[in-house]
Amino acid sequence: MTGTIIQILQFFASLSLLVLIHEFGHFITARMFGIRVDKFYLFFNPWFSLFKFKRKGIEYGIGWIPLGGYVSLYDSREKLMIEEEKIENRRKEAAKQGLTAEAEALAKQVEELREQQRTLPAEKDELRGKPAWQRLIVMIAGVVMNALLAVGIYAGMLFTWGEQYYHNDDMVNGYIFNDEAKALGFVDGDRIVSIDGEAIGNVSEINERLLIVDHDLSVELLRSGESVTITLPLEELVAMRERGGYKNFFGEYIPFVIRSVERDTATEAGIMPGDKVVAINGTTVADFINAVPMLSAAKSTNVEIDVARGEEIVTLSVPVDENGTIGVRVNNVQPRSYEYSFWESIPAGFREAGNQIASYWNQLVMMFNPDTKLYKEMGGFIAIGSIFPEVWSWPNFWSITALLSVILAVMNLLPIPVLDGGHVIFTLWELITGHKPSERFMVIAQNIGFYLLIALMIYANGSDILRLFN
Repeated sequence: MTGTIIQILQFFASLSLLVLIHEFGHFITARMFGIRVDKFYLFFNPWFSLFKFKRKGIEYGIGWIPLGGYVSLYDSREKLMIEEEKIENRRKEAAKQGLTAEAEALAKQVEELREQQRTLPAEKDELRGKPAWQRLIVMIAGVVMNALLAVGIYAGMLFTWGEQYYHNDDMVNGYIFNDEAKALGFVDGDRIVSIDGEAIGNVSEINERLLIVDHDLSVELLRSGESVTITLPLEELVAMRERGGYKNFFGEYIPFVIRSVERDTATEAGIMPGDKVVAINGTTVADFINAVPMLSAAKSTNVEIDVARGEEIVTLSVPVDENGTIGVRVNNVQPRSYEYSFWESIPAGFREAGNQIASYWNQLVMMFNPDTKLYKEMGGFIAIGSIFPEVWSWPNFWSITALLSVILAVMNLLPIPVLDGGHVIFTLWELITGHKPSERFMVIAQNIGFYLLIALMIYANGSDILRLFN
């Protein structure tokens, strides 16, 4: 099974779970309030369904367009809407054929049907017949379920696998940087202390703080024991991100100091714990990371290694194996780890989900700032699918699914008609003012929201396709 197929399987497994959980939120709250549910579908099913069955008056099924899913709630006006659509089509056809009298008569029928829809009393098992607060709960339930799913996944991961991370305080030797970082002013061995006055804890924070930004950054560094502050202009940070310069932006600076000797051949060559490698085959070695490709290039041969031992420099002939290693361990930083009990994992899951929601919301807000050019990073289904690894890994699968659940929750809360957030805004307006928005306003708003959503999907997925060609 190829890596691409594994990615696709993970994508559809994750998407199916997210859609089912989201729609189940609408479904269960509707049933709680006595609202009649006609259909519950995973994916959309215009014209036909891949699979369906009926139970207790509800049609459950799987559609063939994997763009989401839906719960269809009973609306007594639906028959009138269908009849209106048929007559409206006939009116258009009559007008096209020049049958003016017939077209006018049909137009009158359309207006009568619209008036009937407007005045038709709501039945007790309809959503529109329920109090505004109940409708609000039904509308927001999908978002809440996605947020709770993220909490549950994060809590489950922490309970099962615990937490491992590198803390900035432990990086006593600082970091090593790529060329993009050095062009911004970083120097190998710099230890990042704070960004815009906020101290760095988890090392993974650094990339996000440098990439998701809408202003110039002030970075405090510890360089050769002295405090140094550099300013990173927004334009340069954006240009670096667009070039992909954030890849391997920094890593741990590891002096090539021998912590332990793991292989007899290395011992026989004379390597001792505490030796500091300063040159390989006459080429100066600044750190362990830069030495790795030099050893890799000398696979299955002997290399001349200069080591600093006390006050003297000793030259040793050391065999390199077929993997490009000499059989030693160096003094690199070990990750911090924490094991969570069941009860500890629950608040930790809420905390992690909250952090991810805040982070994604921040990214979304910055996307509307043209200076950040984050709108160029918007992606569709190809971009989402590509973040899954090409090999199956449960920790990776659940981590990505939790993140996508957060994204789905936040996106659905946007105040765009046709999304849950749009319905929430209209219902809140009704709760505050005591008046529903007019039917005409709702129709116009829904149409605007629909076309806006289609435009966003075309832009996101079109960007994916352009990236493939580029």
